[in-house]
This record gives sequence, C-alpha cells and structure tokens, in this order.
Amino acid sequence: MKRFGRAALIGASLASLLSGCSRSGSAAEVDRVSVVASFYPLAEAASKVGGDLVSVQNLTPPGVEPHDLELAPDDIEAIANADVIVYLGGGFQPAVEDALAEAEHAVTVDALNAVATNAAPASEAEEGLTVDPHVWLDPARFEEIVRAVTDGLAKADPANEATYAANAQAYVAQIAALDQEFRAGLSDCERTTIVTSHEAFGYLADAYGLTQVGILGLSPEAEPDPRRLAELRDLVEREGVTTIFAEELVSPKVAETLASEAGVQVAVLNPIESLTDAQERAGEDYLSLMRENLDTLRRALDCA
Repeated sequence: MKRFGRAALIGASLASLLSGCSRSGSAAEVDRVSVVASFYPLAEAASKVGGDLVSVQNLTPPGVEPHDLELAPDDIEAIANADVIVYLGGGFQPAVEDALAEAEHAVTVDALNAVATNAAPASEAEEGLTVDPHVWLDPARFEEIVRAVTDGLAKADPANEATYAANAQAYVAQIAALDQEFRAGLSDCERTTIVTSHEAFGYLADAYGLTQVGILGLSPEAEPDPRRLAELRDLVEREGVTTIFAEELVSPKVAETLASEAGVQVAVLNPIESLTDAQERAGEDYLSLMRENLDTLRRALDCA
C-alpha cells in the first residue's frame, strides 16, 4: 500500500453501521465533550486543553504510522457521533478526510488551517500530498494548533469556554518554553546540516536555522537510487556530518545504508506521529519527546 495512498472506507456496511448509532459508556463519559483526533499530537492538544471536560479518542493506535491509517467500523462510528473532530488535512490521512462526510453535527478543526504551510514538492503529487504536513514539529506552529483546538472546543461547548482558554494558556506557556530551549540549544553548533531518512523535519529546521537534507522526500516509501546515495555520501564528507537520522515507526534500512557507506553513525530523530506502548507506559508526551530530539540534535551537531 502506498504510504499516502487513499485508504478504503468500509463502504458496503456503512449505512447500516451508522443507523441507530448512539453514545455508550458511563454517564460521566456521555456528559463529556466527545473529541476524535486523527493522530497523536492532535489528541495530545485536545487532552491538554479539554482536561476532564472532554473524552478524546485517538484514531491512530500506539505504534502505528498515521499515514497508513485505515478506519475500522468503530472508528467511523466515533467520527459520526463526535462533538469535535481534530484532523490534519492536505492528504496526510485521506481515510479520515473521506469519513468527515459522516460527521453531520461535529465541529471540525483542520490543524493545517491554523498555520502557515510549505507546499509539497511536485514529486509528491501522486502520493496525494498538497503540503508538507509535519507542522507540529515546529513548537511555534504547534502553539497555533493548540489555539485552534481551543476555539473548536469552545464552539462545541461554550459554557466552558473560560476553562478551555485557561488550560490552553497554561499548555501554550509550556510549548513556548520548549521553543526557547530549542533556540538556545541550537544557537551555537559546529554544523547545521541534518541528513534525515525522509523530509519530516523541514519546519523544525526552518525554525532553528538548520538545513534538512532528506534521503527520501515527504513520503518515505520509495527506494533512493544509487546516484542519490552517492550525492549524499559526498555531502556527508563535505559538510563533516557525523550522524544520519533514522526515525521511529519506519525501517532504518535506508539511513543505515547511507551511514555505512559514509562511515558515520545513525541516531533516531522522532517525528512524534504516534507513541509506542513503551512510551505510553513511561508517561512520555510531546514535550518530553521534543526535548529528546533536542538532545539528539545537539550531540549530532556538536552544539555548545
């Protein structure tokens, strides 16, 4: 399956599945605002802003690549019954965008509408991407996403608007502090070029004065040709790059191949698209994983 290919919805049984759908669970759960988030960072934003007033369902299970998400019947039912749906458009999760037609009464929040985006290269068109979707990896853009989620919750539940605003203010302050840590931590580095398995870190690089060079483009399904690897090997030697960045949830084979040919090491830079079971058990979150990324970058770039 193509990584950004159009995942098929459950068509034949959809009408019968959605007929007669009703909320289930305890009275407390029914009283909460039901939020469906398409993948982890958006679920995190909704949980932080909504607190005890919301019940958040993340459509992307732990350890699953969100680009590859296919919707089960229960997912479609959740979308149909949600009060608020938070998703990322632009072809990132086409199955979710298709299913929005079933959400007749929900407040929908497309996180991409909250931020400035970079257009996807023409080479990505056949994968369905219209923009680089990895906006959450720039903390300043993630702040704007949190504000958009706040507006969506307030629209769905105006009686608790003040609580959502206060929760958002507290969370945005934490993200702003993270942003300052990145600015300080990457302000004085021996190198500024990062070679990544695919181009997931463009917004982060732009925000902090780095230059991203991807082995693959926005979609890491393809195999790089030998000429591309030779070009990157020359760049690694020329720029004094010491580290090739692989990432979680994606095979490190491409990064390891280049690192082996260039005689450098491999490290993991996390795109924070999903949490693994182990990360969930350890209480990791967006802020902690971004700080791990900062530590990884500082070591690789020899930052003061």
